Amino acid sequence: MKATTSFFIVLFGLAVIHAPLWAQERATPQEVLQKVTEARDFLSASGQAGIAEFNQKDSRWVWKDTYVFVMDLDTVVVLAHPMNPKLLGRDQIGLKDIKGNFLFIQFCEKAAEDGGGWVEYWWPKPGQQTPSRKVTYVLRVPGTTLVVGAGVYDETMSIDELNRLVKK
Repeated sequence: MKATTSFFIVLFGLAVIHAPLWAQERATPQEVLQKVTEARDFLSASGQAGIAEFNQKDSRWVWKDTYVFVMDLDTVVVLAHPMNPKLLGRDQIGLKDIKGNFLFIQFCEKAAEDGGGWVEYWWPKPGQQTPSRKVTYVLRVPGTTLVVGAGVYDETMSIDELNRLVKK
């Protein structure tokens, strides 16, 4: 009986210590669609002056476990990234995932399509080494070369299912 009680005390202690990890809400693909669309509309109204807001970790463009980034369609240069400022001002033409996908080129190609779309690639989750499937929705800001995007780690929805969400 004593061993069982000790086991549950240890288990409860571990649960309390790791509760913040379990409690972190995960963004949904629907939320990503909404936020990216809002970002497109915001930049359409504010222009280049609005880009700086996307580099702030405490802005409305960072929520739950994801964020909106901004890049240039023509140069494949990252203009705003709140979580990794080392990417700013650098072209990402040659950046590949573990499967050889040139993800930033794919972002630009998909964003150039009417209504944008989803790109699938493999990227490590924060704090992990092993890549997981990530899907990112990208959308072009009309009348500009700006692309906005945000992604989620999702193992369940196919690209076709995700793209059907765009058409709703």
